[in-house]
Amino acid sequence: MRILVVEDEPKAADYLRKGLGESGYLVEVAHNGLDGQFLSQESDFDLIILDVMLPGLDGWQLLRSIRRKSAVPVLFLTARDSVDDRVKGLELGADDYLVKPFSYAELLARVRTLLRRGPPREVELFRVADLQLEVLSRRVTRGGDRITLTNQEFSLLHLLLAREGEVLSRPQIASHVWQMNFDSDTNVVDVAIRRLRAKIDDPYAPKLIHTVRGMGYKLEVAE
Repeated sequence: MRILVVEDEPKAADYLRKGLGESGYLVEVAHNGLDGQFLSQESDFDLIILDVMLPGLDGWQLLRSIRRKSAVPVLFLTARDSVDDRVKGLELGADDYLVKPFSYAELLARVRTLLRRGPPREVELFRVADLQLEVLSRRVTRGGDRITLTNQEFSLLHLLLAREGEVLSRPQIASHVWQMNFDSDTNVVDVAIRRLRAKIDDPYAPKLIHTVRGMGYKLEVAE
């Protein structure tokens, strides 16, 4: 079982790494919110333990980012002990909330309880602005209009939504959607993006698919 600990206090992070490691878990530590966001997106974890007060990106913001892409169990471990903070954490999608200072035995019991719930479910619904994609039914709508996509267009849109706000290079897109190595002389990704835009972007506002010159594409509501 792999656990990500996002904790900016070095002594607390080392204590958790050592304790959870001795309990049989593989532990990675991020010391700020941005590193935690990167690790949570690039690696698969069975559980994330998250502080609220983090530099770069606070725990609330990080949890929102995680929940856009994953249903991995999240345990808040923080000195923020007010009822309002606990309610906010749970409403944002945390699975449990433990206040510092804490008993390691209690932490371990909560960790084991969360991990016994089984593997996290894949996110089944993505929504950005008035665009909505339902994974299981493969239903896509924009502004309430049903949009018909080919299998590859659906896979491409699913990828862009799952990585909302991230710039995806052409090789990344080709690898995920077509399971192919990208040939710089091939414009298959650009053509696919153009066709997808014609269906889900051109007739609507705001525009959601953006070209990042020299890098690739991303999907987000531009500020």
